[in-house]
Amino acid sequence: MNEEGRKKSQWFDYMTGGRSWRAFWHVICERIIIIQSIAQTLISDGTKMESTNPTPDPKPEPQHKPKPAPKPKRRVVNAFFPTVGVAILLATLFTAWTPTSLFASNLQEQLRLILTPQAGPNTVITTAQPQLRIGIVAGHNGNDSGAVCLDKDGQVDLKEADVNLAIAELVQKSLVGQGFQVDLLNEFDTRLNGYRAVALISIHNDSCEYINDEATGFKVASSLETRDVNRAQRLTACLVDRYQRATNLTFHAGSITGDMREYHAFSEIDPNTITAIIETGFLNLDREILTQETERVAGGVTQGILCFINNESVQPTPSPTLAP
Repeated sequence: MNEEGRKKSQWFDYMTGGRSWRAFWHVICERIIIIQSIAQTLISDGTKMESTNPTPDPKPEPQHKPKPAPKPKRRVVNAFFPTVGVAILLATLFTAWTPTSLFASNLQEQLRLILTPQAGPNTVITTAQPQLRIGIVAGHNGNDSGAVCLDKDGQVDLKEADVNLAIAELVQKSLVGQGFQVDLLNEFDTRLNGYRAVALISIHNDSCEYINDEATGFKVASSLETRDVNRAQRLTACLVDRYQRATNLTFHAGSITGDMREYHAFSEIDPNTITAIIETGFLNLDREILTQETERVAGGVTQGILCFINNESVQPTPSPTLAP
């Protein structure tokens, strides 16, 4: 190809944006149809505006003065909008020759983006915050029945594992409803290995046997090997305070056993997870509130967890004395 032919080819590519003549004229016709539709709409709107704004009646002139001839109305609106339409048409035709123009690809999509309101420079863009994770262990669930209560005929009529699970499920439901991610765990759940959460609470209950009239109330204990003693003590204090308020049960600070302090899950979870174990009552003297007012019991546990997470004010918990 000689120099003149090469220049003509370059000029053709520049004018058509790399399109064939058929594709190029297809784009031009598409633009003309769209602009024609826009111009007709604008002219129609302008006519409606003019018809809905009649000029006020002139003040009556004295009879001795001749009325001047009425001036012809100026159809400014109808002249203005066609002019704008022609200008837009010309601009679009010129734009069609630019390879990187606004209308180089999907015209309708580009117009939609232009007409969609965009966020201003001062718009604050918020991102979803990750959910806080909480672990709830339903004591003995998935492993054994725990304490077993017998009726007068020696038949099993209540199992600790069932009571623990009922309370744990209500706590989970309440916390999930407030936006937390809550894992309901079995006693020896494989997920406990290295488990990481803002808090882990294991729910248990005390014996079914009658011991004495003092065998009523609840116990709370945290791990002896926790890395963050202050936070562990705060979790314990929150559970004691809020649970006691909700149930009016007595806190047995002096009857917490070594088994509670050395609960197996404490050594299995991630050492940074703050954890506690709560025995929500005695299945003998506290049976009624544990089985008939389960939502009240679960509410006390839930409020204790929220107290810890939300850093709510709480009264110090008496230092427990380990029972033999």
